[in-house]
Amino acid sequence: MRVTLARNDAAVSPVFLQSRFWADFKALAGWTYARYQVSIEPEAGGPAPNPFSLSVMERSLGASLRFAYVPHGPEIDFESGSGTGLDPADREQLLLAIAGQLRSLVSRSCLFIRFDPAWYETEAALGASDSDPDAGTDSVDAGAAPESGTATAIRIPSRPVFSRPFLKASDVQPPDSVVLDIRRTDDEILAGMKTKWRYNVRLSAKKGVTVVSEGATSLGEFYRLYETTATRDHISIHPRSYYERLFALQVANEAEPRPDIRLWIARHEGQALAAIITVYYGSEATYLYGASSDQHRNLMPAYALQWAAIRAAREAGCSTYDFYGIPPIDDPAHAMSGLYRFKTGFGGEIRHYTGAWDYVLLPATYTAFRLAERARLFWHKTVKKRIGS
Repeated sequence: MRVTLARNDAAVSPVFLQSRFWADFKALAGWTYARYQVSIEPEAGGPAPNPFSLSVMERSLGASLRFAYVPHGPEIDFESGSGTGLDPADREQLLLAIAGQLRSLVSRSCLFIRFDPAWYETEAALGASDSDPDAGTDSVDAGAAPESGTATAIRIPSRPVFSRPFLKASDVQPPDSVVLDIRRTDDEILAGMKTKWRYNVRLSAKKGVTVVSEGATSLGEFYRLYETTATRDHISIHPRSYYERLFALQVANEAEPRPDIRLWIARHEGQALAAIITVYYGSEATYLYGASSDQHRNLMPAYALQWAAIRAAREAGCSTYDFYGIPPIDDPAHAMSGLYRFKTGFGGEIRHYTGAWDYVLLPATYTAFRLAERARLFWHKTVKKRIGS
């Protein structure tokens, strides 16, 4: 296939991580970016897909080196019958063609291009056991990328993979998630949940838990809950300024289409028990971050929050609600096994994404970089957690 990239800063994407808003937000933290319109001419004169946008971000690695990153792009439908003239077998060829074009467009000091496509394999989310003793727990940050499966994993989920010259990289976005179809009535969505999840949604309301989208004015309470969560679950979180910038940019932003970022607080008798941050963008709703108190967890505020956010997403015109990040399988030995059971208990579709893949531009230097990157990740995800536990 023939692929053409044309610089177009006004290009519009239906994917939040490919949006100009997200690129502008990352630019506040030192990233630069370029947006392109991508056109594809299939071989043998087949039907050409519609052009789509591609956001490519860059950041310094130090030592006069940089890297490029493409989050959840390219955005193109490979499903049969989509009318694009492409099928899943063309994914790698497309990615290779785009990488070849970007080679001359990124900085000369760029060490590699890290692709993180939104391509996935699926399975049904059967949910947690109705007798699950942890079915009241949602204590881990939803935006934290889950670790890979542990040695006790009973299977390896199927996901799209690529061959050389692409090399599997450390994941940036969560490589596994569960996505709920919300184009249904309340009763239909509730019917798709596990029995105990339906019970907990109703219990929280019966016990007087209220949920309100309070916005940036409640960032202080959110962050206090988040610090509690981080201490309890041994996770790293961004500084408060990160979330302040996110909401401030939403107010100032005039990009395509404007994202609807909401901060939800669950309260009981005025006390903040838990909070989440969601984003509604086009047809997609995403649960980005979650935090909770150590108190009154028996009132199930996490269930009340998710139910309120799901219903509001549907009212805002979204068709899916992405719980954004779970362990790859239901493995009781996994550090985030409770998170898997909590999120899949709402029903939906489990998605196993490709994860991150590197297209290397400077091979000799890349080898040294990967050794250092693996050592850093091992420290943060293994050693540091064990020290804190």
